[in-house]
Amino acid sequence: MSATRLLVLGVVRMYGKAHGYQVRRELLSWAADKWGNVQPGSIYHALKKMTTEGLLEQVEDAEAGGGPDRIAYRLTEDGETEFLVQLGRALSSDDATGYSLSAAVTFMPTLPRAQVLALLKQQLANMEAHAQSTHYAREHAVDLGKPPHVSELYRLWSVHAEANVSWMRDLIGRLEAGEYVMAGEGADDEAVFGAPPK
Repeated sequence: MSATRLLVLGVVRMYGKAHGYQVRRELLSWAADKWGNVQPGSIYHALKKMTTEGLLEQVEDAEAGGGPDRIAYRLTEDGETEFLVQLGRALSSDDATGYSLSAAVTFMPTLPRAQVLALLKQQLANMEAHAQSTHYAREHAVDLGKPPHVSELYRLWSVHAEANVSWMRDLIGRLEAGEYVMAGEGADDEAVFGAPPK
């Protein structure tokens, strides 16, 4: 699963139509190159690849004037489906790097609260299992035939895993308490971050 793919689809969806430069500028303003491993060149590659896959379509943009970036992109019906599928997977699936989950959290308000909570609870179960396995490895490194100092590596992983579990439990609690505006809530979906323009 690619964080870049999800983020590019999400930004194009959010704007309704967007130029490659606009997508790049938006993602870099979010520092997605750091927390999502999104490189500027990969954004343009993703736009072209998803266009050939039928997830995006190119549209002329009269507003662009005489500039070089006159082609904009918008999601196709298949692109909308792909965005929602990728978002759901990234919210619930085990992600060793954290890039996909970070991308998914960015766009989680575009889904209904109950759906997000169900997906995040699956993610929490994955995180808890990972935390248990790293704790076991830390406690039994020598028994597993590892040099004694390797337990420090397992200790590092264990601390990170426990922090992830704590953060996820907190996020779930805040969502259950009604924090953030999610899809289908409020007077209209325009208040929902990432919702397409009406």
